[in-house]
Amino acid sequence: MTVKTREPSLLVLALVVVLGLVAPLLDTTIVTVAIPSLRADLHTSVSTIQWISTAYLLAMAVSIPVTGWATRRFGARRVWLAGLWLFLAGSVLSGMAWNVGSLIGFRALQGAAAGLLIPIMQTLLFGAAGGKTVSGNTVALVSLPALLGPVLGPVIGGLLLNHLDWRWIFYVNPPICLAAIVLALRYLPRETGERTHPLDLTGLLLLSPGLAALVYGLSEAGDGGGLTVGLPVVAGAVLIAAFAWHALRATEPLVDLRLFRSRSFTAAGLLMFLSGMASFGAMLLLPLYYQQLRGESVVTAGLLMVPQGLGVALSRLVGGILERWGSRTVVLVSVLLLIFGTLPFAFAGTQTSTIVLSIALVLRGAGLGMILMSVMLGAYDGLTKPEIPHASTATRILQQVGGSFGTAILAVVLQRGLAAHPAEPATAFDHAFLWAVVLTLPALVAALFLPVAAKAKAEELSPSATVDA
Repeated sequence: MTVKTREPSLLVLALVVVLGLVAPLLDTTIVTVAIPSLRADLHTSVSTIQWISTAYLLAMAVSIPVTGWATRRFGARRVWLAGLWLFLAGSVLSGMAWNVGSLIGFRALQGAAAGLLIPIMQTLLFGAAGGKTVSGNTVALVSLPALLGPVLGPVIGGLLLNHLDWRWIFYVNPPICLAAIVLALRYLPRETGERTHPLDLTGLLLLSPGLAALVYGLSEAGDGGGLTVGLPVVAGAVLIAAFAWHALRATEPLVDLRLFRSRSFTAAGLLMFLSGMASFGAMLLLPLYYQQLRGESVVTAGLLMVPQGLGVALSRLVGGILERWGSRTVVLVSVLLLIFGTLPFAFAGTQTSTIVLSIALVLRGAGLGMILMSVMLGAYDGLTKPEIPHASTATRILQQVGGSFGTAILAVVLQRGLAAHPAEPATAFDHAFLWAVVLTLPALVAALFLPVAAKAKAEELSPSATVDA
């Protein structure tokens, strides 16, 4: 009887959470298809415009570890509402941006807000469940935005850009956020925060600028070299090394690096980093390839990217069937699918069959989706129950940081290729996609260190792992 009275309220809560996740999960793919238009309208280079994605991912990576502390200190409801208001503000300001620098800054605000929202989903659902298992239907409902985002995002972005100004790809978010805020105020349970350990400000002040400086230095390689590349890279490396030294000695570090003593977690973390590079890096190249090289309209480009989203959705079915083989086997198969799904673009030109490229994108999407699911299972192998939340946070951060690195590196490769072969842009895109394949190859080695079969119990895993995928 208790389950019957609890489940409807849990489903209502899941609907509220889903609406709150729609905007940040759709935003990434909507903005991606707009990159060529933004580059042209803002009169900037590839290595500069990629920062609208990189700044978003870096800010998300930094805010994710803060979320756990803020939730305990202020309560999940308050942090959820704060994240929605921040995302709304970031969306409005992004639409009002007057140049590429202001747009990058406002996108960082959006990313910080998204980093607050996505991890809290688990806290809200499990808190409302009162310790009982969350039903598969509820988890499937919460996973819906992540499944539909890669499919619908490029199409929605294409339609908006085809009929309206690029600013509307950001103005579409505020109505969704406002509706989510109203429902959250009505349905989310009130709770009081509790005294907890202080936020690791030292770690935050070391990690945030360290990552930003390192990625900035890499992105500047597209415009030349020298001190503009060397100084930020060295400064970033020093700050990150200082963070590692601090984190290994702190009682409650921003990110618990002691988890990397586990071989399987280290392999899983590396795979999350590499999958982020492969996923977000190539997402920068795909709309540029279709629109600039093949001359497709923005709507057509969005439609041509849909097969990758379908592959991600398909991975849920295929990954579940293959999971009995263990994380290591599934990840090896997934990486091979990702490589074979990217290779055709490394040899493509203006006349390459769209059918061939669409099949390749299905393979890419399936490989990415299966990697994320299997790695999230393998990451918890051998860890104690108290370590699992820290592991979940660390793997999410590594995925976002990997995405920012991959985006910056491939933007540099493409820009240098376009400068070296101005009369043959297809050559530049071929080299960039080939680099995307090269960046994926280390994942084959890392997969060998995953456990043959994951030992973590399903109920101990965060359903947000499914959402992140």
